[in-house]
Amino acid sequence: MDYVLETNNLRKKYRRNEVLIDVNMHIEKGAIYGLIGKNGAGKTTLIRVICGLQKPTAGNYSICGVSNVSKDISKTRKKIGAIIESPSLCLNMSAEDNLKKQYKITGIPNLEGIHDILKIVKLDDKKNKKVKNFSLGMKQRLGIAIALVGSPDFIILDEPINGLDPEGIIEIRELILKLNKEKGITFLISSHYLDELSKIATCYGFLNDGKIVKEISKKELEQDFKKKIQIKIDNVKECVRYLEETRIPYKIISDEVIDIYEKINVTKLVTALSKRNCIVNNFQEKDETLESYYLNLIGGAEND
Repeated sequence: MDYVLETNNLRKKYRRNEVLIDVNMHIEKGAIYGLIGKNGAGKTTLIRVICGLQKPTAGNYSICGVSNVSKDISKTRKKIGAIIESPSLCLNMSAEDNLKKQYKITGIPNLEGIHDILKIVKLDDKKNKKVKNFSLGMKQRLGIAIALVGSPDFIILDEPINGLDPEGIIEIRELILKLNKEKGITFLISSHYLDELSKIATCYGFLNDGKIVKEISKKELEQDFKKKIQIKIDNVKECVRYLEETRIPYKIISDEVIDIYEKINVTKLVTALSKRNCIVNNFQEKDETLESYYLNLIGGAEND
């Protein structure tokens, strides 16, 4: 397997607080890897370690096959572009000057690629505009433009659509997909917006309390998704008694809504509940979402 990033029992500890615990992560070349976890799960710490901003307490990792303890790792890191928490931008400078500054930091003497990068992120017509006058979405796109300096093979984005309006979210989504498809760039994306992440990710890693509890491809995830029937009723207690007696898996959503996780004969169910003075007012078939899958997974992990 050709991995852009692979971690092996990676640990990070701050005094007595273990933030990362034996993290084993595998990101294939060309993937869009969605990193999912609640606040405090260790996502940003993991990203900072991978980017070389912090050293792991134990374990190791490799980027494009090069170990983090190798003398060549600094050279290999140049293949990574990253936005951690928020883009590092000079607000009183223009978009073009921000890129020139990044070229200088990276040590690239030829500035010919700047126009092409600005065109990719659709800021070529705003190149002379000061960044302080940019919308949040434009700043995020400029941040990605800066991450593109040096033609990276791998880009890491920490909450890239946080605070964006719907138009800004669509722009970032389309940009990521374009860079992945046309440039072959591999992405690691940490995001709380699971519905949006599900539209672009090709695989996922679920991080909980410093541990990767599951890695799964989009195809495998869709196969794991549970079909459910959601019913709206006027007597939850009686409905629960019936479902318990018949051993039908369920989840109470509210005082009048229950999700049933089994293929059932709806007519038979309605009739059976009616005999118990429980009226079904509405029902509909639904697919499980990435959010509900994550909550069920983390709930299970926390109850182990």
